[in-house]
Amino acid sequence: MSGFEIKDCVLLSLMSGMPPAFNLRELRDRIAACSQDVLYHHFCETTLVASFDYPDYRNDFAVWASKRLGDKVLAERLGIIDPYSRSSLEDLRGEVLDIIDERLSEQTMVSWARMGHEFYFMKATTIIFDTGERIHQPEELLPAIRRMSNGSIYFYFWRLAGGLRSALTTSRHGWLPLGQNGSRMSRP
Repeated sequence: MSGFEIKDCVLLSLMSGMPPAFNLRELRDRIAACSQDVLYHHFCETTLVASFDYPDYRNDFAVWASKRLGDKVLAERLGIIDPYSRSSLEDLRGEVLDIIDERLSEQTMVSWARMGHEFYFMKATTIIFDTGERIHQPEELLPAIRRMSNGSIYFYFWRLAGGLRSALTTSRHGWLPLGQNGSRMSRP
């Protein structure tokens, strides 16, 4: 048995082809029209982007609202969205549009970003590669996780639909058997 292969990944970010947004109304219109790849990138792939600047927000829209529009209220509303709790990216898009529409209705003037601080709509390709590390026994998992890069953690916990649990049991080796209660391993 060759063991469970530890994967890693990096993002190759690309411009989406959409014009940038300079104000909140433009942001709303672009979000309504952008592809799901763009929405996914700005909400879900942000965990792979190294940044110490904006630890308060986990998506690019909230960061931009706070830092470039100076709208902390909108940033908080966008920042608490959990994209993984939505049933689809279209549901996520609908929630974001509702939040922005609500904020626009509360303002008498539309917020603008200064030139050079517009929002660029990006998408990314995830490049997945084998690290060469293998796990052969379940007890090797915890030490392996401690050595994993952010890219590996992202790949197993976020990128794969069912997370690490699914990856381990659907791999060609499937060496973590299901117990009576659905658990795979107990905590040491």
